[in-house]
Amino acid sequence: MRIKDTKPVDEGYYMPAEYAHHKGCCMVWPIRPGSWPHDAKEAKETFVLVARAIAESEKVWMLAGKEHFDEAETVFAVDDNIEVLCIETDDAWARDIGPTCVINSENDVRGIDWRFNAWGGDFDGLYASWDKDDAAAGCICDKLSMDFYDAKHFVLEGGSIHSDGEGTVIVTEACLLSKGRNPELSKEEIEEQLKLYLGAEKIIWLPRGIYNDETNEHVDNVCAFVGAAEVVLAWTDDEKDPQWELSNASLKVLESECDAKGRKFKVHKLPIPEKPVCITEEELSGFVFEDGEDMREAGERLAASYVNFYISNGGIILPQFGDKNDSVAVSILQKIFPDRKVYKIPARPIIVGGGNIHCITQQIPD
Repeated sequence: MRIKDTKPVDEGYYMPAEYAHHKGCCMVWPIRPGSWPHDAKEAKETFVLVARAIAESEKVWMLAGKEHFDEAETVFAVDDNIEVLCIETDDAWARDIGPTCVINSENDVRGIDWRFNAWGGDFDGLYASWDKDDAAAGCICDKLSMDFYDAKHFVLEGGSIHSDGEGTVIVTEACLLSKGRNPELSKEEIEEQLKLYLGAEKIIWLPRGIYNDETNEHVDNVCAFVGAAEVVLAWTDDEKDPQWELSNASLKVLESECDAKGRKFKVHKLPIPEKPVCITEEELSGFVFEDGEDMREAGERLAASYVNFYISNGGIILPQFGDKNDSVAVSILQKIFPDRKVYKIPARPIIVGGGNIHCITQQIPD
């Protein structure tokens, strides 16, 4: 049921932390030729690895449109904990088109259906038509028999917010204040919407995200909660790297701020890949772009970050880039999450599409 007359905060609902227990996870079968080169062959193989890693400890709902439903059903026929749902989408970024979920003290779960405009609409959106993506959150809630709040007046993507479940939400100014989102609203008015819908008491505004992130620098690529007053932050010690200035600015904010409970942040520096991850001519040759779709260029630096991992009930689903810092990221996150298994996923086929593991997943709380 779509709820229009109340806000989550009015009924005691709030966004839990991702490391709280999940009922399951939503993903979308990748087929868009402008995102996934060479008929999405490698992308599909990688999505299967991610889905099966998550399914070891929680349910996975894989969305697929009518034309590709049978294909997805066949692929996952052997997986008891993965269910294919027939829902049409424009692309496969479940984090941004799926519902943001909130819970109350009785552990009742509801969704939020934000307005989606392909990361910037007519101003700087990444493709020309996004109607199916914009409708996906409501369709997911209906399929899962979950009531949901109508927030279609407000443009927001799931990758642009991170919650600790205790009143603190982290965002980036680069994204939420971008002219393609809610240009008619002031920073204070945007903050008020986050408090009304996410049950937040305090918003931490980081200045920037990951260099060359085409989402206008989503927070989930640069900083993520891993515990109460505890975060990981994408980092480089190389002052010549364009990421150094961006991450250093965020670190200064985190070191000067407290969370909603008045606690100082513990910051774990999670290195970015030592060598920049760039798109190749061969990969570029496999794309088929539509009119109005964002084009790519050979040699373009991709927004590769180990922060873009998914926390499942039993695991950390972690991107790997064939870089020496792959093992460093594994070691850091295993120490932070000693009771969860770290799944090492070769993630180049996802980053070539423009995002990573956290971007293609959206948790549904239990």
